Amino acid sequence: ASKIPGCELIANPGCYTSTSILALAPLLCAKLIEPTGIIIDAKSGVSGAGRAPKLNTLFSECNEGLSAYSVGKHRHTPEIDQVLSDASGQKVSVIFTPHLIPMDRGILATIYPRLTRSATQPELLQVLREFYRGKPFIRVVDHLPSTKDSAFTNYCDITIRFCRDQLIVIACLDNLIKGASGVAVQNFNLVCGFDETTALLPA
Repeated sequence: ASKIPGCELIANPGCYTSTSILALAPLLCAKLIEPTGIIIDAKSGVSGAGRAPKLNTLFSECNEGLSAYSVGKHRHTPEIDQVLSDASGQKVSVIFTPHLIPMDRGILATIYPRLTRSATQPELLQVLREFYRGKPFIRVVDHLPSTKDSAFTNYCDITIRFCRDQLIVIACLDNLIKGASGVAVQNFNLVCGFDETTALLPA
């Protein structure tokens, strides 16, 4: 955020990109997870597939169904790799698979990175909280977040769980706000010298 004021050209991140980067950046920067082999299983409402009319996003086509798409070739994968590599100072490579689910909005990503050393859930949650201290739109939570929690808001909710020794990071946000227009307004505020929360906090 400190680099944004004064910029004339800003690239807003994609919705899947925001969810994945916000979930992984603190752990990669702290060198707590391996930078390769990170599996991102992300599910989005149909609005995440764009506004253009397409057969597979018609309600009658996607209702009562769940499907993966752009497997192994989604356009957000290089963006996730690049930003996380730049942020953490190491070459990051993710395995990203998006899924379309029959709801209007929202993204939930379940992410499976490998730890570089043993760590506990409270320790890792504290790493996330320290990383995002003072960041008004990132909520590190103890409960399992739902897309309903962040719907129609600029918040991203993140938590951590373990299954045996496997770390699981879960993050969700509204793909149309935090994943699109909300982050654009946030960047606009920073460029113009406004408080970054202007027009973005719930009434």
